[in-house]
Amino acid sequence: MIKCIATDMDGTLLNSQQKISEENKQAILKAQAQGIEVVVATGRSYQEAQFVLKEAELHCPVIGVNGAEIRSKEGEVISTTPIDKPSARMAAEKLMEKDIYFEVYTDKGTFTTDFERAVSTLVDIIVSANPEVDREKIIAAAEVRVSEGLVYEIEDYELLFTNPDHQIYKLLAFSEDSDRRHAAARSLEELADLAISSSGFDNIEITHKQAQKGIALEQFVKSRGIDLSETMAIGDNYNDVSMLERAGRAVAMGNAGFEIKSLCDVITDTNDENGVGKAILEVL
Repeated sequence: MIKCIATDMDGTLLNSQQKISEENKQAILKAQAQGIEVVVATGRSYQEAQFVLKEAELHCPVIGVNGAEIRSKEGEVISTTPIDKPSARMAAEKLMEKDIYFEVYTDKGTFTTDFERAVSTLVDIIVSANPEVDREKIIAAAEVRVSEGLVYEIEDYELLFTNPDHQIYKLLAFSEDSDRRHAAARSLEELADLAISSSGFDNIEITHKQAQKGIALEQFVKSRGIDLSETMAIGDNYNDVSMLERAGRAVAMGNAGFEIKSLCDVITDTNDENGVGKAILEVL
C-alpha cells in the first residue's frame, strides 16, 4: 500500500516543454483524492518549483534544493539544512580557483553574478533531461524564467556569505570543460560537510551532506506517520539516487540512464510519455 509518492521534476514530472502534462496532473489529483501524499522532490528552489506547479494548478509539499529545504503545500518552511557559511565560502573559493561559474541558492532565492551564464546553466539542466528538444526554444524559455525574478543578479557572492539573514542551501556549478569540472569535484570532496552530486551533463551540485532528497524524504514521511516501505519515489538522475535507494518502490523514468534504471524496481515511460502519471496509476 503506497501512502506517499515523491517525484523529481526535470526529466521526470515535467515533459520536454517544461510543463506538467494533463495526464500527470490528473494522476496526481487522483492520488491526492485517495489520501496519498504527493511531494515534489527537486534540485530547484521552492520558487522555481512553484513556477510550474502553479501553472498546472497543483498544490504539493516541496522538498527543494535537493533536500536543503522542506515546505508544506501551503509554502510554510518545515525544515532547512543549510551549508554553514565557512564551508560555502571554501567551496566557492575552490570553484573560483578552477575558473568555474556557479550560482548560490539561498532561502531568499537564487543568485548569480552573470545573468547570461545563469541562462546557460538553466539550459544545460533542461537539455540534459530533454536532449531532443530544440535548443533555441529552451534558451527562450530559460531567459523568461530567469528574467521573471527566479534568479537575482548580485555583484559579489561575499554579500551573501557575510549576511546573517541569508541561509546558503546550494552552490550550482557549471562548466563544459570536463577535466576542469572533474578536478573541481575532486577538490570539493575534501570538504567533509558537503555532498557533491549532479543534475545535468555539465554541472556540479553542492549541498550539505545531510541535504539530500532521500534524507529529506525520510524525514517528511516520518512526520506524517508513513514508513519508507509505503513510499514510491520517481526519478531520472543522480541527485535522485538517495531517495530511489530508500523508497519501498523505486521507479526510473524511461529516459533515465542505465545506472539509474539499474537501481530501481520499476521502469516507467519517458517524461514525454506521461511516465509519472502511469507510475502513479499503477499503485492506486
